[in-house]
Amino acid sequence: MFSKPAFDRSILRRLITGSGFELTSAVFFRLLGLIYLCSFASFWPQIVALVGSHGIAPAAEILTAVRAQGFHVMLQFPTLFLFGISDTALISACVAGCIFAVVMISGYFVRVAAVFAWVLYLSIAVVGQPFSNFQWDALLLEAGFLALFAGVPLTGYAFRFLLFRLMFESGVVKLTSHDPNWRSLHALRFHFLTQPLPDPIAYYVHRLPPSVLDAMTVATFSIELGAPLLLFGPRLVRMIGAGLIAFLQIVIMLTGNYAFFNLLTLALCIWALDDRLLARFVKRGVRLRWPDMRIFASAAVALLIAIGAIELVQMFESPFSRTPNTLITALAPFEIVNTYGLFAVMTTTRPELVIEGSDDLVNWSEYVFPYKPGPVNRRLPIVAPYQPRLDWQMWFAALGSYQGNTWVGGVVYRLLTGDRAVLGLLDKVPFSKPPKFIRILSYDYQFTTLEERSRTGAVWNRTLKGIWFGPVSVSQSGQG
Repeated sequence: MFSKPAFDRSILRRLITGSGFELTSAVFFRLLGLIYLCSFASFWPQIVALVGSHGIAPAAEILTAVRAQGFHVMLQFPTLFLFGISDTALISACVAGCIFAVVMISGYFVRVAAVFAWVLYLSIAVVGQPFSNFQWDALLLEAGFLALFAGVPLTGYAFRFLLFRLMFESGVVKLTSHDPNWRSLHALRFHFLTQPLPDPIAYYVHRLPPSVLDAMTVATFSIELGAPLLLFGPRLVRMIGAGLIAFLQIVIMLTGNYAFFNLLTLALCIWALDDRLLARFVKRGVRLRWPDMRIFASAAVALLIAIGAIELVQMFESPFSRTPNTLITALAPFEIVNTYGLFAVMTTTRPELVIEGSDDLVNWSEYVFPYKPGPVNRRLPIVAPYQPRLDWQMWFAALGSYQGNTWVGGVVYRLLTGDRAVLGLLDKVPFSKPPKFIRILSYDYQFTTLEERSRTGAVWNRTLKGIWFGPVSVSQSGQG
C-alpha cells in the first residue's frame, strides 16, 4: 500500500507568519528606494516649470478651487499641497523624497522611509497632472503602498499578483482593443519608430526583416499572456516565469526610454524568487514585523488582492455591464490598485509637433526640445530612467488636437512671456527676448534608410503636414 504523503508544515507556517522573505524584502526595498530616487530626482528640475506658480499648468489654481468646494471634494485630491503650495514647497517635496529614498537604499528604517516616500510621491503625482498620468507613476504608487505591508502574511503573493496583473493586463488590452496591427501580429513593424522617445538601438531594430519583427510580436504576446501564469506555480516554474518577464523588460529597456518603468517591473520580479536563492548574494535581510496589527495588516493585503482581482475580471466585461464599485471608486484617487496596459492601440505613423516663434509672421525660428525628435540630424537619446515629462506630453499632444490638450496653451503663453523655468525645459531657445508670435506645426517623421544616414548623417526625414495651432500672440494665447 502507498503511504499518505506527509504535509509540509513549513509551507503553512511561512504563509501564516509571512516569514521566509527577509532577504527578498531587503533586496526589494533597496530597489524600491533606488526607483523612488530616480522618480523624485527626475521631477526635481522640472516640477516648477510644469506645475509651479508660473508653470505650464499651475497646480495652485486647481487646489484653490478644490478647497473651496469642501472636504468631500478634497478626498479626491489626496495631496499634502492642499495645506499650502509654492515653488519652494514643490522643490522641498522632491528633495525630501530623495532623502527618504536614500534611507531606504541604506536598509535602515525602511518602513518609515517608505511611508514618507509614498505620501510625498502621491502628493506630487496628484498636483503634477497632466504630467504625472503615466502608468509607471501609478505602478510605483501601488507597489510602494503594498511595500508598507511587507512582513505580513500574503505579501509575497500580493506582489506576485501585482506583477501578474501588470503583465497579463498588458497582453489582454492589446486583444480587447481590436487593434488590427496587434491582431495581424504586425504591431512591432511600427513600434520602434512611433514610440515616444526612440533610443539608438530602436533605429536599427526597426530595420529588421518584417518576419523577425512579427516573430517578436508573437514572443511579446507569449510572455505577456503566458509567463504571468507561471508566477503561481512551483518554485522553479515561477522563477522561469519571472525570468521570461525580466527578459522582455530588458529588451524594452534597450530599445526605448520608458523612465523607471522597466526597473520597477524588474524589482517586482524579485518576489518570484525566495530567500534560499538570494542567500547566495545577500547576507543581511530586514525583519519587518507587525506585532500589534498583524490581523489588520493581513486583512488589508487580502483586500488589495481582492480589489485587484475584481478589476482584472472587469476588463473582460462590457463597459455597459459593469457595476460601479463604491470602494474601488473611493480608493481610485490614491492609486493603490490600478489597471495596466501599454500600447493597447499601435500607432502606425509618427506625427511630431514643432514650436516656432516669430516677430513678423514671416521669418520663423524653431524651439528645440532636449530629447524628443526635432532636428533631423540629431542623435537619438538615451535618457531613462530620467523622464523629460514635457517631451513625453508633446508626443501625446501630436496624436490629438489642441482642444484635447489645452495645457499646450500654457506652454505657448510661457514662451511668449519668456518664463525662465519653462525655457529651462528646452534645449535651444532661438530668441534673446520673447517673440511676438508663436505657432505649432505638425510634421510626419520617418527614420532615414541606412544609406541615407551614412550619406547625410540624418536620423529622420520629416514632411510638413500643416499648422497644428496658432499663430498667436500674448493676448490670444488663452492665459493671463
